[in-house]
Amino acid sequence: MPVELRRARPPDADFLVELVTDDDVRPFLGPRTATTREGVLEEIERSLAEPESFGRFVVELDGEPAGTVGFRVSSEPNRIARLEKLAVHPRFRGRRLADEAARLFQRLLLEELDFHRIELEIYAFNERACAHAERSGFVREGQKRKAYRKDGEWVDSVLYAIVADDLED
Repeated sequence: MPVELRRARPPDADFLVELVTDDDVRPFLGPRTATTREGVLEEIERSLAEPESFGRFVVELDGEPAGTVGFRVSSEPNRIARLEKLAVHPRFRGRRLADEAARLFQRLLLEELDFHRIELEIYAFNERACAHAERSGFVREGQKRKAYRKDGEWVDSVLYAIVADDLED
């Protein structure tokens, strides 16, 4: 199963909007997720203009768009990136595609873009995403209690990170 990552381009906007607005995906994404074509295009343009500090990528399976992942710099002096918006289209689920995409993304950020650390924060109720993070090599670092308001309730989040020393050979 050849999984590849590539930077999103303007023709990907419709696929990305469909993905992030899907009823099975949207509840697990943060409130700042761009959900309109215009918002997604702005993110794609920023990714192309600022490739070292912001990225929106398409996950492809056998050349077909299957998901997305992104990052933003959270600390420039410390070379820390924050992984965000990892999502797989429902029709591609059950193949561990997200695990492979996360591993590729880790190597891209840590080895090619020379980040020191990648951080990831997941709603604690998203047990499937927490299991994915651990399977793909992220180390659980803690939990933020009642950190975010989601659908009218305060929910916890789980913090994960990975550094180059954690990568599997």
